[in-house]
Amino acid sequence: MTTRSRKPRVTFRFMLGTLLAYVIAIIFLLPLLWFIFAPFNDHAVLSASIPASLSLSNFGEVLDSDIAMRGLLINSPIIGIGTMLITTAVAALAAFGLSRSRLPGRQMWTYVLILFSSVVVGTASMVPIFRLIFEIGLINTHIGVILVMVGGMLPSAIFIMQDFVDGVPSSYEEAAMVMGASPLRIFKDITFPLIRPGLMVVGIWVLINAWGAFLTPYLLLRSPDLLPASVTFYRFYDEEGSPQITLIAAYAVLYTLPVLVMYLIINWRYGFRFFGGIKS
Repeated sequence: MTTRSRKPRVTFRFMLGTLLAYVIAIIFLLPLLWFIFAPFNDHAVLSASIPASLSLSNFGEVLDSDIAMRGLLINSPIIGIGTMLITTAVAALAAFGLSRSRLPGRQMWTYVLILFSSVVVGTASMVPIFRLIFEIGLINTHIGVILVMVGGMLPSAIFIMQDFVDGVPSSYEEAAMVMGASPLRIFKDITFPLIRPGLMVVGIWVLINAWGAFLTPYLLLRSPDLLPASVTFYRFYDEEGSPQITLIAAYAVLYTLPVLVMYLIINWRYGFRFFGGIKS
């Protein structure tokens, strides 16, 4: 006796739920219309209106601002890439040590680091951080900003990397130890190639957070020539403190473009198919 496979019936409740989901999605996507059209509107307002004619004059004024473009093209990449490289390298080595060591309570120490990292770059901790950076002579330097960001992101980066390192079978490293390889050589030639997806995950996460950071560079950098793009938005406010909406919209597009391009390239190259090493 054969049984016919029943097709799932589309109920009224399912259709109503789908329609409601589309309505909610459209409501949340409406601000994107402003983000798309405002940079090309000479008289943009805080409403999602389609301009009668498109213009690039807003981008021309933004490109003429030396401080804003310096923050976008020089300062933001220095802070973002510097924080990414240091955090990723230290997190990989620390995760390798924690994963392969027999330190009692190592998982507990990892969670403790994550707990304390939640307040390292918080508002309440900026006063002692500012005093510390000032005492060591790194105030108004990119190095000081990078070190503070590394300290705030490192515990979470270690936690993420440790999962990838744990996914690498220890038998590979034991075989290399029998052949006389040093721990550094084992990490470089065996573990490192297998945890590259983890390094990319951590690198992207750190770069995006450092690119959009505002409070830390705002407090630690005094010179306008050193400010990143996340802070130089103030250049597009007039003397009375009113925002120049058209210029802010154009600068926001340029500010978002590098992250968007990075997302598209990585999605094209890897499709975000990340795996934590090789499961034994």
